[in-house]
Amino acid sequence: MLSHPAHYIALGFGSGLSRIMPGTSGTLLGWLSFIVLSSKWPHYFSSINWLVIIAAGFVIGVWACQVTGRHLNSPDDGSMVWDEIIAFWLVLVLITPANFSTQLCAFVVFRFFDMVKPPPIKYFDQHIKGGFGVMWDDIVAAFYTLLVFALWRVL
Repeated sequence: MLSHPAHYIALGFGSGLSRIMPGTSGTLLGWLSFIVLSSKWPHYFSSINWLVIIAAGFVIGVWACQVTGRHLNSPDDGSMVWDEIIAFWLVLVLITPANFSTQLCAFVVFRFFDMVKPPPIKYFDQHIKGGFGVMWDDIVAAFYTLLVFALWRVL
């Protein structure tokens, strides 16, 4: 499955092949990679550069998930976790600076919204198909997570 570049990306470099909660595995990879890249090369992985990477990653993800979904004959297969990685990077870059417990809370809240899919996430998940649909519902889950954090900081 990892022989095609689109598959490698869509499957989160293999993290989506986890038999147990592949979406959570992909989100964990996103979290770990964000921490490592931001701390090891902070000049290259500044907030603005992260936003550019996320935007490019979204576009690449639309392509990769479209191709992989077609090859798997499953348009939104659970093993495709690039959407979780990109969406959680967005959460992390917008809540930074954040300590471990805040990041852990963001992880739990993001996974909640991604799994439960409250409206309109569920609508997007069911009605927007293809690579864009795969990517978009997780971006909306990221915005819900950010909304929770914004309200938390205000209250």
